[in-house]
Amino acid sequence: MDKGTVDENSDSIALPALGCLELRTHPLRGRGVFTRLPIVKGTLVHISPVLLFDHAEYSEHGKHTKLDHYTYCWQGGFALALGLGSMFNHEPFGCENIGFTRDMGAGLIRYTALRDIVAGEELCICYGPNVWFDVSTKASNEQESSNHALEGNALQQPQTAEDLLQCFDI
Repeated sequence: MDKGTVDENSDSIALPALGCLELRTHPLRGRGVFTRLPIVKGTLVHISPVLLFDHAEYSEHGKHTKLDHYTYCWQGGFALALGLGSMFNHEPFGCENIGFTRDMGAGLIRYTALRDIVAGEELCICYGPNVWFDVSTKASNEQESSNHALEGNALQQPQTAEDLLQCFDI
């Protein structure tokens, strides 16, 4: 069985682990996921099983708690990513270094490196265009921003809703 795949003949799911990941506290972002070693583009970084909430349960309970800041939209409701999945901080579209794919059938989220990541760097995903916090207050690092350029051209922000949706596995 490949890493991170579901064996259809059993209830087991391989969960590969990178021993180089750690939680650190960032002075502005709070806790986040960092790497102690370089990570190559395309590497499966983490797989999070999810705890599912249907719309009614989430509306009645979850959205009134801190869980509201850690859930993903999911088919039929919302999902709380277990493990490191709820610890990835936000970077705007085009600046994130980790992408995620939701596997609705298996109840998993897979996180993959979108580019080469250097040792000591924070691993961030894009939460989408409607965040609940002021992104202007988060730390910015001129040198890190220049690392996000592709072949000398700055990354493009999405121009349409369709452009943005192409970044997500919905």
